[in-house]
Amino acid sequence: MNRQDVEEMFARRQQALTRRDAATLASLHSEDGVLESPTAGGTVHGRHAIEDVYQAWFKAFPDLVFTADDALLIDGDRVAQRLTTTGTDTGGFLGLPPTGKAFRVPLVVLCTLADHQIVHERRIYDFTGMLIQIGVLKAKPV
Repeated sequence: MNRQDVEEMFARRQQALTRRDAATLASLHSEDGVLESPTAGGTVHGRHAIEDVYQAWFKAFPDLVFTADDALLIDGDRVAQRLTTTGTDTGGFLGLPPTGKAFRVPLVVLCTLADHQIVHERRIYDFTGMLIQIGVLKAKPV
């Protein structure tokens, strides 16, 4: 893929995130793609499992917004993207009752591409901080 192909693919991804379109997002991943994410319980394999991860996010946070903070970093078949994620836990996260609390978390997404699809994605973010913000975990003040 050339740079323009990658930028177009990630523009489609951003549009699908804005629409909360899990099926389109999953279609950007290869059939046997891998996703590493704290909310996936570590690692999931396959497009259907990846779609389930997107669905879980959209169900838990119906107002979920992903804002791209910088231009994509593209190096051959690898892409890095920095985003800010915001949302409100009104749908219940990870099977827990909804808290009605909002969160704002920086996120880095690292992707490896092949044949115009994402074959591996790793999401890096402060999962514990997010759980504290939505009230699922308690923390002592410093």
